[in-house]
Amino acid sequence: MSHGQYLRDLLRPLGVYNLNAPFNGGELDAQGRALDGVMARLEEIQREGSLSTAEDWGLERIAGLLVRRPVAAQPRKLAAALAALMRISGDSFTLAAINDTVAGCGVPAVVRERGKGQVSVSFPGVAGEPGGFQELKKIIEDILPAHLGIEYDFWFLTWQELEDNFPSWQSIEDMELTWAKLETFVEYL
Repeated sequence: MSHGQYLRDLLRPLGVYNLNAPFNGGELDAQGRALDGVMARLEEIQREGSLSTAEDWGLERIAGLLVRRPVAAQPRKLAAALAALMRISGDSFTLAAINDTVAGCGVPAVVRERGKGQVSVSFPGVAGEPGGFQELKKIIEDILPAHLGIEYDFWFLTWQELEDNFPSWQSIEDMELTWAKLETFVEYL
């Protein structure tokens, strides 16, 4: 219901206004349109003011508060990444807390302990080097404690998988795979 109609319904029980007259009805319509515009703007501000509902400029404003912007491009993924980064606190150095925080990169990432002072970071479900890896690397290295050695693990086609899934080099050439496409072909096997 428009605010113009709402104003009419509000004044009708009083019985002192001719709500159909051009001077009364026109003024109510004009005021109603102004209130409709205000309401639309307030709804946008309410939506963008919360990380859980923001879809546009609200996410960009929150991302602008951080040193590094997550590489996620879709609004819901960006919101989840920003939420993970905002959960960082002084006691975020357990492996579970670090993995929760690394979700703030914008792509799935998992940190595993390798031994004394060493961790590995992998990107499950992402074949090859993830897009925007240099920025991802900066975010991850900002999150992880500085005394840890970091090793990055990427998912590529192994020679065994190549031999198991392709009968000959000709079959690869028939698919018109470049070397870069072939080495990340793991997601299709």
